[in-house]
Amino acid sequence: MALELVRSPRISTADRCAMLGTVETRSVSPVFVGRAGELSTLTGALARAGTRGPGEPQALLIGGEAGVGKTRLVEETLAEARRRGAVVAVGGCLEIGADGLPFAPFAGALRALDRALPGELASAAAGQEDELARLLPERGRRPRGESPGRGEEDRARLFELTARLLERIAAERTVVLVLEDLHWADASTRQLLAYLFRTLRRGRLVLVATYRSDDVHRRHPLRPFLAELDRMRTVQRIELTRFTRGEVHRQLTGILAGEPGATLVDRVFERSDGNAFFVEELARSIADGGSPHGLPDSLRDILLVRVEALSDDAQRVARTVAEGGSTVEYGLLRAVARLPEDDLIEALRSAVGAHLLLATPDGDGYRFRHSLAREAVADDLLPGERSRINRRYAQALEDDPLLVREDERATRLASYWYHAQAPAKALPAVLRASVEARLRHAYAEQLSLLERAMELWDAVPDDIRAELRPLDYAEVYPACGDPAQPLRFLDLMAEAAVAGRLSSERERALKITRRGQRMAAAEGDPLRAAWFAVESSRLVPALGRGDGWTELAEAQNLVRGLPPSAVHAEVLAEVVGWQRLHTPGPDSVETAERAVAYARMVGEEEIELKARFVLGVLLTDSGDVTGGLAEMYAVRERVVRLGLPALIGRVHVNLPAVLEGLGRSQEAVDLMAEGIELMHHYGLLDSEAWILGNLAESHYSLGRWDDAVTAAEDALRKALSPRPRGYASLQLGLVDLARGDTAAAGRRLEAAHGHFGAHNAMPQNILPLACIALGVAAAEGRIDEAREIFARAVRAGLSACTLRYAWPLVRAAASLEADTRALPAAEPGRAGALDLIGRTMRPLAAALPVWRAHERWVRAELRRASGEDTAADWAEADAAFETVGFPRERAMVRTRWARALLPSDRSHARELLRSAADTARRVGVPPGGGPELTAGEKVPLTGRSLVVLRRL
Repeated sequence: MALELVRSPRISTADRCAMLGTVETRSVSPVFVGRAGELSTLTGALARAGTRGPGEPQALLIGGEAGVGKTRLVEETLAEARRRGAVVAVGGCLEIGADGLPFAPFAGALRALDRALPGELASAAAGQEDELARLLPERGRRPRGESPGRGEEDRARLFELTARLLERIAAERTVVLVLEDLHWADASTRQLLAYLFRTLRRGRLVLVATYRSDDVHRRHPLRPFLAELDRMRTVQRIELTRFTRGEVHRQLTGILAGEPGATLVDRVFERSDGNAFFVEELARSIADGGSPHGLPDSLRDILLVRVEALSDDAQRVARTVAEGGSTVEYGLLRAVARLPEDDLIEALRSAVGAHLLLATPDGDGYRFRHSLAREAVADDLLPGERSRINRRYAQALEDDPLLVREDERATRLASYWYHAQAPAKALPAVLRASVEARLRHAYAEQLSLLERAMELWDAVPDDIRAELRPLDYAEVYPACGDPAQPLRFLDLMAEAAVAGRLSSERERALKITRRGQRMAAAEGDPLRAAWFAVESSRLVPALGRGDGWTELAEAQNLVRGLPPSAVHAEVLAEVVGWQRLHTPGPDSVETAERAVAYARMVGEEEIELKARFVLGVLLTDSGDVTGGLAEMYAVRERVVRLGLPALIGRVHVNLPAVLEGLGRSQEAVDLMAEGIELMHHYGLLDSEAWILGNLAESHYSLGRWDDAVTAAEDALRKALSPRPRGYASLQLGLVDLARGDTAAAGRRLEAAHGHFGAHNAMPQNILPLACIALGVAAAEGRIDEAREIFARAVRAGLSACTLRYAWPLVRAAASLEADTRALPAAEPGRAGALDLIGRTMRPLAAALPVWRAHERWVRAELRRASGEDTAADWAEADAAFETVGFPRERAMVRTRWARALLPSDRSHARELLRSAADTARRVGVPPGGGPELTAGEKVPLTGRSLVVLRRL
């Protein structure tokens, strides 16, 4: 592993950032050794991406220990890409002290693309310049003052913009985007990269990322990211191993420009253990006059020997660069080093000539040639020396903020002051950096910075803290207190709690919310305590620690008796939303009406609209369909007019679900088409995934099973969080079951449970999952288990708002008993099972045509289970299904009707079976025996119906 020939650029007198004249850094290893298979994989990806048409994006991840040769492999790949006419852009994850810089590799790569393709980045981002400014501040004005409740939607919009931007740029040419050093990546970079790996589907794009595998210890944040990528079939993994002895021999031959002796090869191979960078450094030591018999014991030793051979000024500069971050700008280095410029340039010339430092590709600064060298020099600093260097960096940056890029300024200043051990200066800097991170939707970095601010809080003098104001640094609950008062520790905790939730750091967020609630209660501040309790209620279900009701009940108790406030209205709105999903009833309507009234009183229209929408759902569930739908449609119109992304997403997820529950599937499909367009506009990927899951259900109800599969698979691809993936997996499982593929249905069932997690208490998930599980168990002859699945679901509770899911489950249980009537093994427990089905169906409403049809079917199935069904029973069920859609269900009813007609009315039976067979072909039931349905019976929709027809 070595550097290609690099000549430092000549810079004008006015811009002396790299005045090194004609210094050359000779390539130490002119021969590219080994890696033929890995290079073939990379060039193969280039070829696939560059195919004609829309292109096929390629994603590759290169891992290996430090010094093993990742950079050299990437350089060879990029050289080949350029020979093929591809555009190349490289961005690196920057380490600022111990901190990562949000989105740094993407910012660097996009800037490189902008230089390579002048004007095209601006054209591709036309109309979205302000959003793009979150990554590249020079491209627009970053929006400020957004609602704190829109964080997830805003970040999703940024991610979607980035994906579409890359697809547009790579539409007509091959683009290779390399992101280096993911082990230093901030969480926001990892999340954006994972999103791109999942969603890029067109464009001639090759996306390559590298990381140090030896840095990824058991608790390293990159580890779960790598595990997620392992589950993606679209990402190719390349793991580089160390060189063999033969490869070390070839490397030494290239470096030394001659054949090395066998003893030397043996000693170097033994000492380096095949690490390419160590081999190179050992060879360099020998080439510089070192004895082959006295090789240093460690790579750190050889690197420090190299540093110690430099002049005092060059050593001082090397130490300064090591502490400044991954890259240090020339102007900043000059201000910190405090050397005469001629002396500084001579010191840099010496360090570059010794293969220790490199000029950056843009000619603006310097970095270590290898991160291992930087780490060795930084680790050798004395504690006082380290803090002094950081203090100089911070002072220089305060004196002249233009010394670094705008998007790096706040984070670097915060890091320098923190490592300078100056709390009074560090706290305001860290808080400013946290605000910048929030505005860039880098919530994980915001959380880390806020935790650092909380760490510094007690060490900062009171007079410094008294100058800090909530309006400058906090936004999540300004209504709880006077914004003119000084910033409080609780303000930091609130910001950190929301940042933790938005960045999926739920464990950290939950610890903060619980501590915040205790502190607020101790300070006699029930509103703040209630606010923290509501935040906890959002985190607990996601962590599988409960359903969130305990926390909401605490919030209710805390605000009870207090004057109306935004917090009070929010508590009521959250309570009624929870009740609607878990324990709907008359009390829920009253709570929703109070939430609406409180929100109106305090002028919180977003909370009011949220509560009004839930009120509409509850009215519909209680039987006032006209009034409930009118309220929901009115809320939809208002939120679209106001442009409220979070509520737009919620409305277009839930209103079609309500319509589907009313049997108005086509109306739901039409509304979801509009909703998907709005989700594209706002970049609401999770909301779009939920809509697609609902769309799959409606297509299924309408008999468009191929469309249902397409929608559900699209939802799996686009979802950012687990639950919409679980819902999409559920829909795919229902289709698999209906088509007779019980093995696939079982796999979908397992996947859905994995996505929903251990604590999945919502009926909208429990009941369809139970329906699939019952069908799979029945198909495999596990009758007792199928009955127990139904009994568990009944114990969990069926109610008016669960009719959409309850009736299919009850029907599946009734069909099971009818199908197994003649089996002696099914006789034990049959009476109890039939009694439970009867008791369960009696309180279920059947006022609407869709549920009246299911009720007629269940009654006919129960008569069939007793051997008492007649053609009239099935004719009544068929008539009920005539106007409500559900072609597959009607076909099943008709096969049973045909059986009941035999042998008295063969002509009518033949007509019914032909109709059922036509339906089976239309919805995609495979030939050869018919689908395996929820009750485990091979119903003659295709194969058997034809057999019966031939018999007739």
